[in-house]
Amino acid sequence: MENDKEKNTAEFYERLKVELDNSNTWPAEYLYKFIVPSVDDNVERVEKAFDSMGAVIKTTKSKTGKFTSVSVDVTMHSAEQVISKYKEVSTIEGIVSL
Repeated sequence: MENDKEKNTAEFYERLKVELDNSNTWPAEYLYKFIVPSVDDNVERVEKAFDSMGAVIKTTKSKTGKFTSVSVDVTMHSAEQVISKYKEVSTIEGIVSL
């Protein structure tokens, strides 16, 4: 039996899939925005998730340098592909998807 957090996460991704399919004709440009703690290889891990996809990636450090915002502009081929990338980077500790 899944716990509440897993259930909420599954419901979130289901809603996101419907919204993505309603607002896009695939393939489509998609802009991911993340904030990660500026430690270890966090930024590199986000960049690596989009390696070889022709993504345009911009990073900006916060004033204090504790966090880095990462914008990824990339052509995606389906709502499922968009969601699988969110799931892939969700393993990075402290990452926030905007």
